[in-house]
Amino acid sequence: MPQKKAVNKSSSRAILPLSDVLSDYRIGYISRVVSLVGRKEVLSGKAKFGIFGDGKEVAQLAMARSFRHGDWRSGYYRDQTFMFSLNALSVRQFFAQLFADTNVEHEPSSGGRQMNSHFASRFLDDDGHWLNQLVMYNTTSDASPTACQMPRLLGLAYASKLYREIPLLKDQKKFSINGSEIAFGTIGNASTSEGLFWETLNAAGVLQVPMLLSVWDDGYGISVPNEYQTTKGSISKACLGFHPKGGQGVLIHEVKGWDYPLLVDTYQKIAEKMRKDHTPALVHVTELTQPQGHSTSGSHERYKSEERLSYEKDMDCLTKMREWMLGEGLARESELAQIEEEAQEYVEKEKKAAWEDYQGPLLEERNQLLFVLGELDPKIKDEALGAAILKLEKAPSLTRRTILSTARQLLVELYKTPMEDKLPLIDFASRYHVENNDRYSSHLLCENTRSPIAIDEIPPQYSDSPEVVDGRLVIQRVFDYHLGEDPRLFIIGEDVGALGGVNLEFDGLQKKYGELRVTDTGIREASILGQGIGTAVRGLRPVVDIQYLDYLLYAFQTMSDDLATLHYRSAGGQIAPVIVRTKGDRLEGVWHTGSPMGTIINGLRGIHICVPRDMVQAAGMYNTLLLGDDPALVIEVLNGYRLKEALPDNLFQFRVPLGVPEVLIEGEDLTMVTYGACINIAKEAIKKLNKVGVGVELIDIRTLLPFDLRGIIVNSLKKTGAVLFVDEDVPGGSSAFMMQQVLEDQGGYDFLDAMPRTLSSQPHRGAYASDGDYFSKPNADDMFDFAYSIVHARDPATFPAIRD
Repeated sequence: MPQKKAVNKSSSRAILPLSDVLSDYRIGYISRVVSLVGRKEVLSGKAKFGIFGDGKEVAQLAMARSFRHGDWRSGYYRDQTFMFSLNALSVRQFFAQLFADTNVEHEPSSGGRQMNSHFASRFLDDDGHWLNQLVMYNTTSDASPTACQMPRLLGLAYASKLYREIPLLKDQKKFSINGSEIAFGTIGNASTSEGLFWETLNAAGVLQVPMLLSVWDDGYGISVPNEYQTTKGSISKACLGFHPKGGQGVLIHEVKGWDYPLLVDTYQKIAEKMRKDHTPALVHVTELTQPQGHSTSGSHERYKSEERLSYEKDMDCLTKMREWMLGEGLARESELAQIEEEAQEYVEKEKKAAWEDYQGPLLEERNQLLFVLGELDPKIKDEALGAAILKLEKAPSLTRRTILSTARQLLVELYKTPMEDKLPLIDFASRYHVENNDRYSSHLLCENTRSPIAIDEIPPQYSDSPEVVDGRLVIQRVFDYHLGEDPRLFIIGEDVGALGGVNLEFDGLQKKYGELRVTDTGIREASILGQGIGTAVRGLRPVVDIQYLDYLLYAFQTMSDDLATLHYRSAGGQIAPVIVRTKGDRLEGVWHTGSPMGTIINGLRGIHICVPRDMVQAAGMYNTLLLGDDPALVIEVLNGYRLKEALPDNLFQFRVPLGVPEVLIEGEDLTMVTYGACINIAKEAIKKLNKVGVGVELIDIRTLLPFDLRGIIVNSLKKTGAVLFVDEDVPGGSSAFMMQQVLEDQGGYDFLDAMPRTLSSQPHRGAYASDGDYFSKPNADDMFDFAYSIVHARDPATFPAIRD
């Protein structure tokens, strides 16, 4: 006998078998109980913070029905029901994240590094190799900043376009089946006010990529209602101009968040169409609710009226789904009551198991400390020892902070105790500190053989009469080679295609490799970077061109919040080996001379920062980076594209090692440390210094991150005893960073016999033209004066004052 099916009345279309409808309700109700129980766990003190997806369950159940293996999700912290529906997240794993369990087997999304409801797939094996994405329900690691998920969503969808339209990618069997994969995105209604939303939506309409974006609309952005958020109070109405009318665009749909059959039907139709023709779509899911308010940090009763609260109770999506099933005769009251009772019992059981999984190792670690305390020399009779033991034994719940802090504080209390009597406690505290530093601070970058830092150096080799070309041709030739060698590689950015780059560094490459391999984009730096992130996550090798370093700020939030943190926040489970290429240092004017390196190195930990002095060095860095799996930023010298450079015979094979400075000029009196465009200016200054008897050792750091992994600069200080750090950043920027690394981290202070100095730019952007450059940035005269003042102060007899 055929099974009864649910029907969408508006189309008389059979949607799902009854068993699937009941299964969905069961999952939705489990998710609701998870939200309610999770809030109690936070309020009882077992968890720090909670944010949940209650009120959004039915729409997510429907969306999951159209999600296939190989598809991708780029969402946010309301999507627990969707994850439960796909069995991509278990209830126990949800609570493990709520409790911040650092065991990735318990909490695979982030290993306890992210607050709850931040989900992620693990698509790398233990050796850092790609797993088969086509047999997985794929989720990119969530991030908290509003709309942060949007740029990468574009990239996930763009990858499907590339896999479909580039024939050479057809053999990438782990990543795509003819580009049929959909990138599903979710965002809250208020977050659509962010610029990243609009930039991404516009780009999706231009590119025509399979991006299915759902807006969960509960009428508020925390306490601020829609009328203060969105034109016309409705994102679908505000976006109607994107809807295609005889041309390309973005399909716009609006559907009620409690209408289960219409939701299922809508998502099925859109997904079916999208897999065929890649037309992007926005689904505006309205009339959703928030039964518990925004999060555990506040109460929505403070800003919602009694009428609104009553409305939310009546229009609750699970309540409406329940009413629909009963009204259509799809289920009996007793049947639904049994589902609800079993859901409650199941969630409580899984929550308890998650708590025991989390506390079990902590109890063992506490007992290790108690054993150490019990074995201390009997001569120690300090009251603090008894208090520490009692504190550990009576703690209702444990954290590693409690354990280590107790040990460290007890060492303070026992400061008069002979060292040998407390060695076991010292050893425990030291070992436990190291273990937990690794537990909470690992995976900032790749830690396997795929790390660019692990790539062996191959020096450049030159013939007796090397070919000499413009710097731009060095870049053109090295990318010509790599585009030909690796079909996964592509370059995107403003003016890189038909023009060949504003400095003609990609001249002819689009004509040779096609528009999908060397691609012009609109002026939209954040979503260009997003295309890079999303495609890199899906196994491709993007080179993202940001036209000038000053314009990197448009993409900086996405670089900092998403790309730089991805490997860390997924506890090594995800990578995005994007190479961001830009041009910086000196040119003319306020917005073409910026060098905000302090901002960059402090905001982009987790990304290699390469600062080559010329284009041959840049080429060697690209050769290295393309062999590894970490993201990187390469800042080429903007005024170097017309300068002549000798080509190495092994241009395509030589590799510049990351974190290894190069001594360019040897000297005995002073070490000068710099990079990029300042290298040539330093050489000019050193010629002047040599004339007055000052021998300068010039060191090019080559990469700011990582910085001098082999202590090359300290070795120079052992010889010279004096150091000058030079850069084009504002005072206290990267020059201060270099000084801290050399003098503090590497112990260089011990070898100085003169005060260390820094020379940087003025505390403003560069003024226009040659005079502006001279007075805004470090020049050869400045470098001479600073260097000479150091050696004069140390040895005025040998280096007498040049002026009063």
